[in-house]
Amino acid sequence: MSARHIAGAATVPLGAYDADVVILSLDRVEETLAAIHSALAQTGVSRHVFVVDQGSQPGNLARLVDAVAGRADATLVALDRNHGVAGGRNRGSSLGHGRIIFGIDNDAEFADSTTLAHAVAALDADPMLAAIGCRIVLHADGTDDLSSWGYPCKLLPRAGEAFDTITFVGAGHAIRRVAWHGCGGYDDSLFFCWEEFDFCLRAIEQGWRIRYFGDIVVRHKVSPERRFAWCGTRWYHYVRNRLYIGRKWSSGWLPLLPRFAFYLLKGARNGMLSQTLRALPAAMRMAGGMSTRSHSAMAQEYLRLNDAVYRMGVLRETFSRLH
Repeated sequence: MSARHIAGAATVPLGAYDADVVILSLDRVEETLAAIHSALAQTGVSRHVFVVDQGSQPGNLARLVDAVAGRADATLVALDRNHGVAGGRNRGSSLGHGRIIFGIDNDAEFADSTTLAHAVAALDADPMLAAIGCRIVLHADGTDDLSSWGYPCKLLPRAGEAFDTITFVGAGHAIRRVAWHGCGGYDDSLFFCWEEFDFCLRAIEQGWRIRYFGDIVVRHKVSPERRFAWCGTRWYHYVRNRLYIGRKWSSGWLPLLPRFAFYLLKGARNGMLSQTLRALPAAMRMAGGMSTRSHSAMAQEYLRLNDAVYRMGVLRETFSRLH
């Protein structure tokens, strides 16, 4: 489905430029407007801002129109429905041709006007990086947003440093467009949750690296409006998608049963057993007739050095990830 142009520039710059900033919108208009203004305030790079609306109320959409109307450096498009984070970012990223794609949540803002330039420079400095993750801090007080810490807990004391990793947090990240195309973007079927991890596994398999930068910062408001609650469908997506991704890299479902057993215990402990029970058959349907595949020795070593060595053990890690 093609995106319908609503306001702002109808076309992107014809020549080369540094970055596309992709912001998904679905109501929570105050936060989204702040995210847009933050993106438009970025300096030191050539960039185009894409706002991809996935079903905002008419009044909220009208306010987004006002924010980008008449601008040559921003475009507002509307999709036919909510395609989720994975599908929405796929469609937004396809609209531009900047060599870097920066994704930022619509309840987040760049820490300052140079953040985007620093992200572009970090990717330019290391041609083997497919993507980078930003440090996500709470908008209110600048402390680390623990709900957005997607790395081993043992690395939290290094939140202000830089280190290679196996994923990034979607609230603030940048992807090299060449890697994006080479890896096929996000898996649309994931809709929400684990889409970044899935992309990174494919990138790592192709020989790319992923790196976290503690000095490239995004401020996150953690808005509750229009978020998937753990008591709603968030846990279902969490379990379904993680099992589905696990199946992509395993010889069958049997090796994933211990992980599913841990999720069952976690779901029962937190009153989400029904979501957990629905997730496994849903993951199996998603996988369909998926063929067997496995990570190369090179990728396995990368995953071990940059993630597994920091983990506490499967059971304790599973129970510590969600509270």
